Amino acid sequence: MKKLDWYILKKFLVTFFFCILLFTVIAVVVDVSEKTDDFVKAGLSASQVFTQYYLGFIPFIDSLLFPLFVLIAVIFFTSKMAGRSEIIAILASGTTYNRMLLPYWIGGIFLSLLLMFALAFVIPTANVKKTSFEEKYINVNSTYNPLVENRQHSIYFRIDSFTYAGIRNYDTTSKYGGPFFMHRIKGNELIYNLRAQSIQWDTATRKWKLSNAIERTFSGISEKVKTRNSMMLNPSFKPLDLSRDEYAKDKLNSPQLRQYIKDQELRGTEGLNTLQVEEYRRLATPVAVLILTLIGAVIASRKVRGGSGAHIAIGFVAGALFILMDRFSTIFSTKGNLPPVIAAWLPNIIFTFVAIYFYRKAPK
Repeated sequence: MKKLDWYILKKFLVTFFFCILLFTVIAVVVDVSEKTDDFVKAGLSASQVFTQYYLGFIPFIDSLLFPLFVLIAVIFFTSKMAGRSEIIAILASGTTYNRMLLPYWIGGIFLSLLLMFALAFVIPTANVKKTSFEEKYINVNSTYNPLVENRQHSIYFRIDSFTYAGIRNYDTTSKYGGPFFMHRIKGNELIYNLRAQSIQWDTATRKWKLSNAIERTFSGISEKVKTRNSMMLNPSFKPLDLSRDEYAKDKLNSPQLRQYIKDQELRGTEGLNTLQVEEYRRLATPVAVLILTLIGAVIASRKVRGGSGAHIAIGFVAGALFILMDRFSTIFSTKGNLPPVIAAWLPNIIFTFVAIYFYRKAPK
């Protein structure tokens, strides 16, 4: 890389992180003003609020508008360069337009990889911290509580293609319920039946502990019966599979989310589009960062009378359209029949053509 590349790359990254920092400060101030009463009622110190809540809130809020701020940052500093005729000087020196875009590509790839890692591992951990704090201190009077919703309910589910189970009065807080039953079918015949008075998740062994269990194994007209005061059941299903937390997809890192989707598909669970859209979006959103970087560079490299204001206005419109398209495609997938992979990648596909159009129109 040449000195010019470092010059553009430095402006790119400094402007972006300044925008993110400024937005974070504003978001935190607004959030504090809304939740001050809740913090006071909870009796928490400023350090406790920061470590228990805002260390999770800040990554969450930054990730939402990460692609938009990449676009705004690129347009802002590139427009300033164009206004000072720096772009004209670069091209007049013999540097081709494509060569001038090299530092933009490098910066875009760096930020894409940064966001990809954050969405896969950092943001889910932050969401666990954030939602746990909100459930304990902020939403204590909410009519919806995912931990209370499952209490005193009967839960029926499929473990695999041949095994079915059910639990009455399951409590997701204590991970305890009962009675419990499980039966396995081969063809049209019942070959195994298990019933227990209670079932509870053992955190030490990470298995289910059954009490007063009765096992029945069938082979034709013969039957074998075993009675046990207690027994351990291998974790073919886990407490997460029994909870109905609508925010579970946001709390799982990417490997856990993929495994969770596979387990639910094996059990024949319906309504997995929301989980699958989240899985595909964790890859599609970082790619969107790269696309929006190119769009911002191409739009702002043209010197216009409106200066930075006109360019930033175009950037906000483009960013708003991208976000709206992303939201609409998600709704059509979760509430309709649009395949999740298309819902996640459709905004990227459309904006790729937008980037190509602006690139062809750009003065070179």
